[in-house]
Amino acid sequence: MEENNNLIKIPKGKSFYKKLMAFIGPAYLVSVGYMDPGNWATDIAAGSKFGYKLIWVILISNIMAIFFQTLCARLGIVTGKDLAQACRSHYNKFVNYILWILCEIAIVSTDIAEVLGTAIGLNLIFKLPIIYGVIITGFDTLLLLFLDRFGIRKIEAFIISLIAIIGISFFMEIIISKPDYHGIVLGFIPTLPGKDALFIAIGIIGATIMPHNLYLHSSIVQTRNIERTKNGLKQAVKFNNIDSLVALNLAFLVNAAILILAASVFHRSGNYGVDDILKAHKLLEPVLGSTLAPILFGIALIAAGQSSTITGTYAGQIVMEGFIHLRVQPWVRRLITRILAIIPSILTILYFGDSATGELLIISQVILSLQLAFALIPLIHFVSSRNLMKDFVISKKSQITAWFLSALIIYLNIRLVIEVFASWLSKNNLKYTKYLSMSICILLGILLIYIILEPIVNKSENKAAVDIHGSVLFPEIEKIRPYNNIALALDFSKNDRDVLSQTVNFCNKDCNLILIHIVESVGASIYGGKADDIESKQDSERLNMYAKKLKTLGFQNVTTEIGYGKAEKSIVEIVAKHHADLIIFGSHGHHGISDLLFGTITDKIKHKLSIPILIAK
Repeated sequence: MEENNNLIKIPKGKSFYKKLMAFIGPAYLVSVGYMDPGNWATDIAAGSKFGYKLIWVILISNIMAIFFQTLCARLGIVTGKDLAQACRSHYNKFVNYILWILCEIAIVSTDIAEVLGTAIGLNLIFKLPIIYGVIITGFDTLLLLFLDRFGIRKIEAFIISLIAIIGISFFMEIIISKPDYHGIVLGFIPTLPGKDALFIAIGIIGATIMPHNLYLHSSIVQTRNIERTKNGLKQAVKFNNIDSLVALNLAFLVNAAILILAASVFHRSGNYGVDDILKAHKLLEPVLGSTLAPILFGIALIAAGQSSTITGTYAGQIVMEGFIHLRVQPWVRRLITRILAIIPSILTILYFGDSATGELLIISQVILSLQLAFALIPLIHFVSSRNLMKDFVISKKSQITAWFLSALIIYLNIRLVIEVFASWLSKNNLKYTKYLSMSICILLGILLIYIILEPIVNKSENKAAVDIHGSVLFPEIEKIRPYNNIALALDFSKNDRDVLSQTVNFCNKDCNLILIHIVESVGASIYGGKADDIESKQDSERLNMYAKKLKTLGFQNVTTEIGYGKAEKSIVEIVAKHHADLIIFGSHGHHGISDLLFGTITDKIKHKLSIPILIAK
């Protein structure tokens, strides 16, 4: 994601409104994580069983989320590092790899919720079997590939559009359901009507803050080109806090709307046991007597799944680049994550049926709960460090608040995990699974204690921050010999102009030039050099003509080589044959899907050649 840093300019000397509009966006990408399909089940269960009485829990959860997301934004703005990069600078390699693996598991768990949410939405609207919907979600890689070409600002606009679809859908649902507005107001008064209410409240609070959102937010705030002065940083922190406040309150309205819908439809009609998305949809039409309500519900579910999918992909890139400095193309990252989410979803549906999707959603939320502490604790350590944050270190009051809230969330998450595991193990008497689960939890507990106490143990508060790329040393420069044997990859298109222009203006006239063209006709692919088709003859003649023209320009050492079949294989063989020490290619100018359709020769051969490659454009 570093390529997006500082892309969006902040207007100078403009009105408050214009500056605010330049900063708006990052928190909306984050907010979709608070209204993804994984949160719907707890909201539906709370509304159907207890009516409007647990709205206050959603409000408290949202206040916590706003607090921690503003800390993430502050970290990214002030240090210029996202949370993953800050961890990589601070912890040793072993701890970083463990934290990265935990993040990846959490992101796959999040993606399982998006896969199931989108698949269920397709089932609700088009009656498509859920297993087919799960498979179809694999193709949203193409959507990301398409959107990524337009830049971060357009992606932000697309996400905001999806949030608007979700909001409008639920607004219309509430109008149709005719809720008790007096009951909604009373729902903001804290109360817990029974033990079951406590369990659901734990589920809402414990699973509200998504760990991947903490990494995401600390990175995407860096897309704004702010002034690296005290006033510039102060302005950026202020506007990003406003962005977070507005965007996450919209997420609160969506979650509250889901609970209100469940309360006004199911609780009022005596259906207290509705605790998953499929049950909720099946009852909407018969209870309300409206065919529009279930359709709107399905549309909102698909929009939630797709918006969360996009942000989950960026979070995956951020943690991969930040923790282990490994960068892959976004669509590759998306495809890997999506496959890892689709496989357990398909296996669950095949072996246990569609009804098991609700339980799989719960398991995915439990995994997120296990990982959350490993993002919260480092975040609090970093924003509390004066050495790292300088004048923007958070106050003692904010530090106490952060530790109190994180302790509460960790406690609630542990309670949630214990209760879910206890319920699951009571149904499945698998001794080895029980021992494995307990062992994993103990190891994670030891790691959590280490991370909490690490600044005290290592006295890292007094250490200077380490650059994410390690010690800054100027590399030793090796002597480069002049290029004597230069290969030119020619394809008889307009790209040849760039290749030949670079050659004429860049190369010494005593150089040996090897003109290469690959014949890729069907005959050449089958018969190789024995092919005697018209294309092979014409290409050979044209290549000889190029050689003659170059000789008239003073290049006397020109050799022509025709290759046949696969270009990447033939070029590597010809380069080796002539001991070329440089090869020049023309740029096709392909982007996105075109690269997939037409291929990029340089990508295919760069790992097979040990010589420099020059792309002429």
